Amino acid sequence: MPPIDEDEWSDSDEEAVSEVETSVLLGTPDGVVTAAADLADAAVSRIGGLPAFLPSSEPPFPSSQCKICSRPMELLVQMWCPFENSPMDRALYVWGCAVPECQAKEGCIRAWRGLRYNDAYAAKLEKKLAKQKAKTAPVTPEKPKTNPFALGGVPNSTPFGLGTQIFEETPSATSSPPAQEEDDHETSDSESDSTSEELLTAMATSTLEESVWRSAPSYPPVYLSTCSEYLPAQKKPKLPPGVQIVDSVDDPDKNSKDVSWISEAYENSLDVDQVFERFTKRVGFEGEQCVRYELEGIPLPYSSDSVFKSLFPLPPALPVPVTKAAFTVTPPAKRAYDPSSIPPCPVCKSRRIFECQLMPNLINILRASGDGEEDRNRKKLTDEERRKLVEQELKGSSSSGSGRGMEWGTCLIFSCSKDCALADDGKSVREAWREEVVLIQWGV
Repeated sequence: MPPIDEDEWSDSDEEAVSEVETSVLLGTPDGVVTAAADLADAAVSRIGGLPAFLPSSEPPFPSSQCKICSRPMELLVQMWCPFENSPMDRALYVWGCAVPECQAKEGCIRAWRGLRYNDAYAAKLEKKLAKQKAKTAPVTPEKPKTNPFALGGVPNSTPFGLGTQIFEETPSATSSPPAQEEDDHETSDSESDSTSEELLTAMATSTLEESVWRSAPSYPPVYLSTCSEYLPAQKKPKLPPGVQIVDSVDDPDKNSKDVSWISEAYENSLDVDQVFERFTKRVGFEGEQCVRYELEGIPLPYSSDSVFKSLFPLPPALPVPVTKAAFTVTPPAKRAYDPSSIPPCPVCKSRRIFECQLMPNLINILRASGDGEEDRNRKKLTDEERRKLVEQELKGSSSSGSGRGMEWGTCLIFSCSKDCALADDGKSVREAWREEVVLIQWGV
């Protein structure tokens, strides 16, 4: 569904208002994974299960160990999420510890990215970029460089599927490709058909047969599908003629997306936890979401804890105006997103950017996936029953029926902005395995 035009918004409370698409992609559960080929394919995103690795030599097993109890942890999610216009295949792996004593301690959730150079796609990408350069160089001035981390630049591409960056699939009804991409599709369809099998072979994961990873604890695997996030459009307030409200915080240049929902500016007074209220309201529009993915976007904080205060710091106090107007009112500045507190990549020293976050419903899905009858009953829930279940999970009032379980509110994952594939000595390598930063918000 395309975003609506602001000019079509109505001041009437009775008139229905269409939904607005945001720049966030939502990961939702989509059935148990049973196919052996999918379980072994690193390009198939999943909740739970055993990892399907990209590097030809599997990573060291301690990568999955909890930093508190040193026990091997279960895989929470594995996501196929290559950067746009990158020759590297890429997958993100997140492990979590369910031991009660380890909860609320740093190191019980760990995230790693696996990279592998894809020769077949690298050659295709080089050819594609050369064609684009040849088209624009003679007659047009140089255009500003596009953000290499923006997912919208490639039609129908998602961080959890192969997308058209590899197979040039037909764009979906909800995507509108740039005009220059259409020409590329016309010239590359036949080439794409001939290389599909080769690319699939290039991305095939290494086997876990006779591996220590095979004995690792795991939840039953569930497919992780994606959809765009849609939110109800905000109605324009009824104001007297000639009066308008201008809020620069809520009006950044975000193309056609509904930016008022993603600016995430927060009041300084947090007597009532408005952060948690905004979280539950936003999540309530799609209660099944287990992952929110917005590369170089803005995380959705769970509560006003120390993590929130580091990512949304207090703004500097404005100087008191010295005027004769005794009743001058200066509106208080709001907290705005500032990721400068996130440590840079220790390998290439580049800044880290927000990539995705795990949502409370993921815990619910991992618990339910171990019980086939419970999973079937969950699918039969009405929208109202599902909404209440999500609310219980958000408030921490649901029961796992077990002495083991995770208790976090959300896990924020920050990755190297350059997605570097470097050895410890700084030299480029064809495969890489690097740990990234996870910030955990535990409760309200």
